[in-house]
Amino acid sequence: MRPTRWFSTKQEKAVAKEIGGKRTPNSGATPWVKGDVIKDDWMLECKTSTAPKSSFSIKKDWLEKNKEEAFSTGKSHSALCFDFGDNGDRYYVIDEKTFKEVLDLWKAWTTAKSV
Repeated sequence: MRPTRWFSTKQEKAVAKEIGGKRTPNSGATPWVKGDVIKDDWMLECKTSTAPKSSFSIKKDWLEKNKEEAFSTGKSHSALCFDFGDNGDRYYVIDEKTFKEVLDLWKAWTTAKSV
């Protein structure tokens, strides 16, 4: 059986590649670099399962810690990326303020595109 770290590293590398970000060394466990994946103004925390699951519990502590670490390192956005350990889709959790910003950007982009 593979160690949990193997699954986490695999997921972090895949997320970084997919979004054009950079995986942080040692999952951000160093004092100078935080988060699992960094992309521009975003800090992502990644969570995965070592075996396929049909449900996944999100811990408030994960979200709060990621938001605090993003702020302390000058990143204005944070997100939690998770999957169900089945090599399927990945899902991203963001707060309401960020979601509203995304909606506004989407509206502006689609409006400009239709002109």
